[in-house]
Formats: sequence, C-alpha cells, structure tokens
Amino acid sequence: MRTSPGITMVIDSGLPTGAFTDLITSHGEYIDLVKFGWGTALVTRDLDRKVAVLRDAAIGFYFGGTLFEHQLWTGQLDEYLRLVRRTGATHIEVSNGTIPLDQHGKAEHVRRLSQYRPVLSEVGYKDADRSARLTPAEWVDALHEDLDAGAFMVVTEARESGRSGIARADGHLRRDVLHAVLDNVDTGRVMFEAPTKTLQVELINAVGPDVNLGNIAAADVLGAETLRRGLRGDTLLQVAAGVGETERVPSRVPPGA
Repeated sequence: MRTSPGITMVIDSGLPTGAFTDLITSHGEYIDLVKFGWGTALVTRDLDRKVAVLRDAAIGFYFGGTLFEHQLWTGQLDEYLRLVRRTGATHIEVSNGTIPLDQHGKAEHVRRLSQYRPVLSEVGYKDADRSARLTPAEWVDALHEDLDAGAFMVVTEARESGRSGIARADGHLRRDVLHAVLDNVDTGRVMFEAPTKTLQVELINAVGPDVNLGNIAAADVLGAETLRRGLRGDTLLQVAAGVGETERVPSRVPPGA
C-alpha cells in the first residue's frame, strides 16, 4: 500500500444504485476505498451490482464496523465472514464502538480476522461521553495495540456526524488526542474519520494534504480533493507552501494490501 498521497475512504450510506454508479464513474479516481456504512449491506438489494462497479474501477471496499459488532454480538460472525468471502470484500473493519467489547478483546479479533483480509481497526466510541473520557495516552495505546495485533490500518472514530470520538461535541478535533497521535503513531497507518469540512480542513492543515481521510460523503468527494490540493481558501496557504507545482496523484489501495 502507498501511504502517500493520502487515502480517501468514502462511506456509502445507502445511495441508490444508479447514483452510486454515477459517483464511481465520475469521481472514482479520487476514491481509494468505499465503506458500506453500518449494516446497510444487509438491506441493500443491489449490493452485488454495486460491488461489480467497484471491482471494475479497482476500488477496494468493506463493511462498516457496526455490522461486525452486530454479527459478533448476535453469534453470527461465521455468517459475516461468509458475506465477506461471497462479495469479495477487500478489507474487514473491526470496532467496539457500541458493544461491550474491551480493547484487548478487540485486538484479539484483529489478530484472528487478519488471516482473512487486511483489517482496519477502529478506536473510539459512538457515545460521545465515553470517547471524551479516553485520554490521549489511552488512544495511543489502543492504536499501537491494534497495529501490533496485525491491523493494516487503524481508524480514529468520528461517526458520520463528526461529533464524537476524536471530534468534540462542537465538531472540532480533540487537539490533545491529535497531537498525541502525531507524536507517537505513524500517520501513514492511521485513517482519520472526517465526515465534515471542518474536520477535513483541520486535519489537512495539521497533518498535510496526504493525510488519510475516512467517512467522506459521496457529495463531498470533489470538495475534499480540492482541500487536499489547496484549491479552497481553507487550505490554500498551508498546502501551497509545501506543494509548489507538484500535482497530487490519487492513491490506490490494492486488494489484499
């Protein structure tokens, strides 16, 4: 996997198949991974058609961590792995954002599931208060534990709202956590969920245009790309200072990376 330029992961929250096909046809060159959000894969009639579109575009995909949690909690993890194999999902997301699964238990699932697919392991909770109680040191320890367990990449939770996990209730980054991560973890192996323009701007300005961004909405793919390139006032000065005349080339995450 190339860690530079940064990965852009787009979340499909239930787009109609035609709109999804148009998205990939028009903007696929700026998309490296697609996540079928939470449990939408189980209620998407045209899932196989969407997967075929991604396969033709050589874009990897996986299912949201909430689906993993649901299948684990209901004793259906084997069925989940059958879905992964049947659809050809290129990655697996492991999380403990909702169910009572502790960090060490989650890392064990990372270790086990890494034998099937590259694992993206998420740190942080859906509940904003629980995430707020995680100290910067606890964030760093959890990220390291998941990487040591074999995670291909670790993900910092921010939800689709951008107001939990590594984000505060006001929608801005927890700077204490961000600085701890930047000081102690290889950011090439961290994907920061950034569903809002506010978070995208803060991360690009703090980390650089090659930061790995996740949970980008379908409607925001081009907007996020222009932020990476310094083509919007929010990032122009910071990005232009380091990029010069070099053009950002979209990344790709090879299947089975």
